[in-house]
Amino acid sequence: MRTNDSDGQSKNSETVLPAGPAAATPEENGSRKKPDIEIREMGVDDIPAVFHLGEQVFTADKTPTLYRTWDEFEVISIFNEDTEYCLVAEVEGQIIGFAMGNVVTKKKSAWKYGYLVWLVVSPEFQRMGVASRLFHKFEDKMVEAGVRIFMIDTEADNLPALHFFRARGFGSPSSIFI
Repeated sequence: MRTNDSDGQSKNSETVLPAGPAAATPEENGSRKKPDIEIREMGVDDIPAVFHLGEQVFTADKTPTLYRTWDEFEVISIFNEDTEYCLVAEVEGQIIGFAMGNVVTKKKSAWKYGYLVWLVVSPEFQRMGVASRLFHKFEDKMVEAGVRIFMIDTEADNLPALHFFRARGFGSPSSIFI
């Protein structure tokens, strides 16, 4: 934290919290402890875990209007197309989230388009910053690739996802169904 002292000079100050038995643990305060999460590029050995996590999240009762098909071919196809844009979040050897996408180029266009196809976090690890870390790493890779326009899509009634993406600068959604 930055504060000003009596003569107007800026100085750093720290808040000291009690340590030892008197200090409350995150669980005692009602918050969850953030695990040590590694964000890394997805490897071929991660494909089964990514597929099964997607199966847990993309169920017909949770996403009845999902227009893309979640199956093993979806995972393998994206992985084979643009491996460097497939990321996983891992805690103690367990895949807890992933981001998958690609770079789209068009003939007669100097622009590259980034497309985030899937962003998933296991329900027990949501609200811990995992999706943000995956998104930022994915975004960094897109910028490094020279992407000028970044596209995402989500269902119009997926309010948590809409809030997440609006907080990252994406505009109001529009839908076109053919």
